[in-house]
Amino acid sequence: MRYRYLGDTGLSVSELCFGAMTFGGGATFLGASDRNWSEFGTVEDTNVARMMDQAIDAGINFFDTADVYKNGKGEEFFGRTLGKVRDRVIIGTKGRWRITDDPNDLGATRHHLYAAVENSLRRLNTDYIDVYHIHGFDPRTSLDETLRALDDLIRAGKIRYIGVSNFAGWQLMKALSVSDRRNLSRFVCYQGYYNIGARDLEREIVPLAVDQNVGITAWSPLAGGFLTGKYRRGEGRPEGSRLSQRTPSETTPLTDEEQAYDIVDEMARIAADHDATVAQVALNWVLAKPGITSAVVGATKPHQLADNLQAMEWTLTEDELTRLDKVSETTAPYPYWHIGREGSDRKLPGDVYPA
Repeated sequence: MRYRYLGDTGLSVSELCFGAMTFGGGATFLGASDRNWSEFGTVEDTNVARMMDQAIDAGINFFDTADVYKNGKGEEFFGRTLGKVRDRVIIGTKGRWRITDDPNDLGATRHHLYAAVENSLRRLNTDYIDVYHIHGFDPRTSLDETLRALDDLIRAGKIRYIGVSNFAGWQLMKALSVSDRRNLSRFVCYQGYYNIGARDLEREIVPLAVDQNVGITAWSPLAGGFLTGKYRRGEGRPEGSRLSQRTPSETTPLTDEEQAYDIVDEMARIAADHDATVAQVALNWVLAKPGITSAVVGATKPHQLADNLQAMEWTLTEDELTRLDKVSETTAPYPYWHIGREGSDRKLPGDVYPA
């Protein structure tokens, strides 16, 4: 396993982060929430325990969950499994969405965050959370209140670092500015949707994160399974697959599905040259991009996790990266095409620059 520093925290985290969204087979649906991602939480306890041991044995020390994943089931699995190695792992969880009928059980308010953190600590069976993410922007709560509450939770020893997920660039930058002005703890990482078939993060978030030294963890680097190679043009959806009854736009949308098939074809050629799989190529591409700290992988079967882990055994060449960048490039919207074209006279090799 390879490790990278998470933002400016000095924490070394594994390049692959193991996520809990697929955990929770057989869990009972609780409360009024329609956001517990029940369709993904299908893995039964036996396989969960096996894959957790598999991840730890492979050197993964970074684990990702959220309170809404099967209404706490994901956190409970981590709490049962990671207790024996608690001091050697980094656990990230999230709060923001509703999981009960309580009208105040949502948002990034002090009221909700205090309750959500206490409930997550109980389910995780731990005294502290390493990285606590706000799972999405709350337009009804001031960032001053949210950040003050998170800072107080850090001072109380409940959480150690804070991050965000799914924020727009201006929302993240505004939050960092509030923290600086108020002398509050800053967000140290950003978890966002990013893969070779959906490169939107490169427009605003990646340059911002690199400039502000905020780590990036990429969720769904395989686009819900589309970028594993089992979906090919004209062949339909494999029976029983996650996307068999859905379009990509209903789960993890691709910028252009027809282009995505071209990307998969190119990745298949590169995979053959390395005696590897398409999924391994997709993971290596994400990890080769600027600003990325870790890729969050989930699995429903141990052999899928084993394949993901094999991506750590090799890397893409510069020529292969160039080929993949070319086949996956898209037309930049304004003002990014103008910034990329007119600002190129000040760009140096290796610069992260919106284009």
